[in-house]
Amino acid sequence: MKILLLEDDGKTASYITTGLTSAGHAVDHVTDGRDAFALGLDSSYEVMIVDRMVAGLDGLSLVKALRSAGIPVPVLFLTAMNGIDDRVEGLDAGADDYLVKPFAFSELMARIGALRRRPPLSQEKTRLKVADLEIDLVRRTAERGGQSIELLPREFSLLELLMRNEGRILTKTMLLERIWNFNFDPQSTVVETHISRLRAKIDKPYSRPLLHTLRGAGYSLHARQ
Repeated sequence: MKILLLEDDGKTASYITTGLTSAGHAVDHVTDGRDAFALGLDSSYEVMIVDRMVAGLDGLSLVKALRSAGIPVPVLFLTAMNGIDDRVEGLDAGADDYLVKPFAFSELMARIGALRRRPPLSQEKTRLKVADLEIDLVRRTAERGGQSIELLPREFSLLELLMRNEGRILTKTMLLERIWNFNFDPQSTVVETHISRLRAKIDKPYSRPLLHTLRGAGYSLHARQ
């Protein structure tokens, strides 16, 4: 695999480069974000490992610039910035994974392998659409008939699951396990509550309902003919 490494700490860069080369990978190492951007425009790289705090162009700006340029190479941030906000910021910028220093080399290798197995970004769906209801999986936004719909994070996850399974019946147990990570609890009304709230937002203002309850079976999202 051809890997581009942006790392300004010489000892860390040597450690990573030696390990990756020993594992059979080809590694180009740079210390300046501007150099990484110039090389990154060459789409032959299969993975980029990026430190955030580097000279020239910081890692976050680098990833944003690459994504703006339409470069889909998988990016793993390898950084000492370990706050939750830092991680969210990094992933929102377009990175595919985030590993905090100090790190175990075996974990770095495992994450690189996982990135390699992913389909290119261009093949991944970033939007889902059912009739005139549409969601943006990157921006986490929803709209119907061109009108923006405000959803809470759990409501968005529930809608995304229903849309990914358009026309299929999803049981209460399935929703509990996949959205709330619960085992089935017959006393819980969390699913009914969220379905009701979601229906009020995506269906009630519109003439054609999309979210359907199948009594005794579950829920399905589709446009009836």
